[in-house]
Amino acid sequence: MLLKNKIAIVTGGGSGIGEASAIRFAEEGAAVLVADIRGHKAEQTAAEITARGGVAKAVEVNVAEDASAAAMVDACISEFDGLDVIYNNAGTIRLGNAETLSVEDWDLVMGVNVRSVFLGAKYAVRHLRARGGGAIINTASISGLHGDGNGIVYAASKAAVINLTRAMSTDYAAAGIRVNAICPGSIETPPVVRMNQDPKVLQRNLNAHAMGRLGQPEEIANAAVWLASDQSSFVSGEAIVVDGGLRARSPLGDLGNPLPVR
Repeated sequence: MLLKNKIAIVTGGGSGIGEASAIRFAEEGAAVLVADIRGHKAEQTAAEITARGGVAKAVEVNVAEDASAAAMVDACISEFDGLDVIYNNAGTIRLGNAETLSVEDWDLVMGVNVRSVFLGAKYAVRHLRARGGGAIINTASISGLHGDGNGIVYAASKAAVINLTRAMSTDYAAAGIRVNAICPGSIETPPVVRMNQDPKVLQRNLNAHAMGRLGQPEEIANAAVWLASDQSSFVSGEAIVVDGGLRARSPLGDLGNPLPVR
């Protein structure tokens, strides 16, 4: 087991990549605190883990709020008496350009996608340090590696996550804390499935990937497990792209409106 005796927090753990990652972490031996703004969805994931013989607890959290993020980490320490890995995965998307995007949507996306990563690390680091080191993993996106038409705040937020990851990796390397990001391509999560209901959008999305298909949440979860484990012990400050060959085939910027990602 790659994560035997490890303790992990997974945000956005109620569905999609977060759900798959929480389950995979538990399969690899970790005790998992499943965190989600939808408490009932976090409970469902935790129940699935325990039904499979794993160890998990659920907590409702607003990752963009200071007190809520602090309470999430406190709940993990109270329940499991330690922390080795935090996967800051929670995220959201709103479409629009500089004229059409509302200020409220800008603030919402920046809060959920970027502020949450800062807050998760802020309250996790001292506990990781107390364990002699650990791993911080952040979900970014291929959208953070180039500009997307009509998706300015999502692209900006994910670019911020990538550079925040790099900056934190230098701050905490001496403490044995590795900080990395994952940049998924289009993954069959509930929001992406909804955005792909138009057959033309779906076909365009499939064509953009060299592998001719969308990714599965479990494929991102596998990358997260590796980054959480000692197998990646010399990896820090990286933005690991897991995109089915999308960037290699055609940059998103050449395709007009953004593809549904994550």
